[in-house]
Amino acid sequence: MNDRELINLITRKVLEQVQSLPCEGCAMQTCDGERACHITAQQNQIPVGVSARHAHLTKEHLEQLYGPGRELTVRADLYQPGNFAAEEVVTVVGPRMRAIEGVRILGPLRNYSQVEIARTDAITLGLDPPIRDSGDLKGAAPILLVGPAGSVFLEEGAICAARHVHLTPEDAECLGVKAGDELKVRIPGIRALTFENVRPKIGEGVLPQLHLDTDDANAAGIRGGEAIEIIKE
Repeated sequence: MNDRELINLITRKVLEQVQSLPCEGCAMQTCDGERACHITAQQNQIPVGVSARHAHLTKEHLEQLYGPGRELTVRADLYQPGNFAAEEVVTVVGPRMRAIEGVRILGPLRNYSQVEIARTDAITLGLDPPIRDSGDLKGAAPILLVGPAGSVFLEEGAICAARHVHLTPEDAECLGVKAGDELKVRIPGIRALTFENVRPKIGEGVLPQLHLDTDDANAAGIRGGEAIEIIKE
């Protein structure tokens, strides 16, 4: 076995171990057993969820990428009720023909298609996507999606997700937070940071959780499940 074959073997073994972990609610997939977010919530604190690059698709675009009649296959439930990581993945291609493979599709299917990436992903792809809420695609960056059965070009499809925190109406009232507020959140630890411009997403049937992308999470030295503090000015 030469060096290249040995490296490939080790890589496959590591990937098998990572993919066997039950929690896909965070980019790092670090939870083994009970989710760290659940443990934090049981202590009446708001946990962090770390969102890796991912795609949301319409039924039409899923069928273009995977074939007629295709449905998403649940790989793992996410922390937010009703949401899941699918077995299906796509390759995303930027304007300079730079690609990132294995971008996971999150379900359920939506009435719009988009790709959410971190700024470092955007640099890799040669894109300059705006920072937006999910579904706000006016002026989003163009992106090509490639699947096993075909491809889909989205003229306005790639964004960097705005920092946001999911809250129930009861949680929001308790914290004195309302829709349209711009919040600050403090993350403790060895690389403690305070993030600004965090948008509250208030709705029934959600679990309180701060969503950060991998760039923000790496800056704060967190892996998901850590407790955060909302700072009201």
